[in-house]
Amino acid sequence: MTIQAVMFDFSGTLFRLEQNSSWLSDLTTPDGAPLDVEAQTELMRRMTAPTGQVVELSEEYQHAWENRDLDPALHRKIYLEVLRKSGVAHAHQAEALYNRLIDPAEWTPYPDTEAALKDTAAKGVKVGVLSNIAFDIRPAFAMRGLTDFVDEFLLSFEEGYIKPQPEVFRLLVDKLGVAPEDTLMVGDSEEADGGAKALGCAFALVDPLPTAERPDGLLTALRTHGVL
Repeated sequence: MTIQAVMFDFSGTLFRLEQNSSWLSDLTTPDGAPLDVEAQTELMRRMTAPTGQVVELSEEYQHAWENRDLDPALHRKIYLEVLRKSGVAHAHQAEALYNRLIDPAEWTPYPDTEAALKDTAAKGVKVGVLSNIAFDIRPAFAMRGLTDFVDEFLLSFEEGYIKPQPEVFRLLVDKLGVAPEDTLMVGDSEEADGGAKALGCAFALVDPLPTAERPDGLLTALRTHGVL
């Protein structure tokens, strides 16, 4: 197989929402106690987990959870509820933390993100970014000078499909003008990103570690599949 296009996931793959203690220092439990480090870490995990339900929900909120990446209003609704159920006592605290989540400037690229995108594009290989997400991530790339290395962005809330639905992968390979069997999907979720395999795409799994702990995961994946 000669790879002619690479589709990259966003969260946990190209960028990561890193834990920032300054965001969480003012958060308190309902009895007024500050959240400890373990609670803060778990809170960030719940805000960024690509799959798997993180809290028990009523029927109303279950619908919002299942459709959160298709509708920005549902996304805000469910994550404010997740924060409430995770011990964030005050609505203004939850709103402030949620606004960090959807701010592209707060997301940190992995150390090899620029090289992975730039070197792939330099090989004449098409580059797509495919994300289950309810806010526009393009500014995260633009502010770091990475937009020119991406041929297509496909975001679930704009298209009405979410990974692992085959339609979302088909849409992107068609936009890139390549066949699925000539395409590599790189992502941090076997369940979501690995859905590309159903179309015949190759798949490379990366670990959504903190950025400092994964210096070359993207480049290793691309080299393993003969892209670089």
